[in-house]
Formats: sequence, C-alpha cells, structure tokens
Amino acid sequence: MPQRYPLYTVTQLSTELGVTVRTLHFYEAKGLLAPRRVGNNRAYTQRDRARMILILRGKRLGFTIKEIKEYIELYDIDPTQGQQTKALLKAVRSRMEKLMDQRLALEEMLVELRSIEQQALAALQALETTPPGPEAEKTTIKPRRAAGAAGSKSTRRET
Repeated sequence: MPQRYPLYTVTQLSTELGVTVRTLHFYEAKGLLAPRRVGNNRAYTQRDRARMILILRGKRLGFTIKEIKEYIELYDIDPTQGQQTKALLKAVRSRMEKLMDQRLALEEMLVELRSIEQQALAALQALETTPPGPEAEKTTIKPRRAAGAAGSKSTRRET
C-alpha cells in the first residue's frame, strides 16, 4: 500500500525545521518523538513533524520539556482536545504571569541602572570641571642613589 504522507529522514526533517540532527535525537530520547525505523534509519512522519513544531514553539515560549511532553501527550488521551486546550490555557496564563513578573523586575533594574549611570556621569563631569587642588599636584620622586655609587658617603670607618 503506498504511503499517504511523506516520510522524512533525520537530515530532511532537521533541515526543514532548522534544527540539528542531534536536536531530533535529543527529543526522541526524551520520549517526545518516536520515529519509525526503516532498517537502521529513522523515518519521521507528518505527525512527528507536527510534534516537533509544537516542541520548538513551546521551547521558544519558555516551557519546560516536561510541560511540553504533558501537553503533547494529551493529544493521544483526548481526541476532542478539550483537556489539551484547558491545559494549554492554564500553562499559557502561568507563563504570562511569570513573564510579567520578570518584566517588572527588569524595569526596576533598568531604573536603578539609569540612576547609577546618572550618578557616574555627574561624578565624571564634576571631576572634569573642578580645577585640581594642591594635593593633586604632581610630586617628583627623586631616585635614591645605589650603595657604592659615585658621590655616596662611605659607611666604612677607617682605623
């Protein structure tokens, strides 16, 4: 019976999705992909391709491998995808909350860094506009004469 959908080699799928062969093997080892075997070669189906697209999207959005795996497994459990949609909504809301917290923390850090930047600029400007005081004058350090050098006093006593 002829194949209804194309099969992909590991190289073909990795090239199409812009990932390395090692990435596909990694997700297979984690149980997220289960390619067919044709002899010693892996043969990826349209389903594997779709799963990999979901995996990459989940990673890009910051979900953990465990979260992605749980989400993908719901496809097999619930053909209506009701459970999957509820789980997705819960995960998306949780991720958005974490990102909003991170954004707030980043905004606070930026405010503090801008304040430090302004203080540093003001300090540099004050240094540039303030004439040097007497303590800032250069002092000349006279080199010491080496022992036994010409003109040095002898410490040897003659008897």
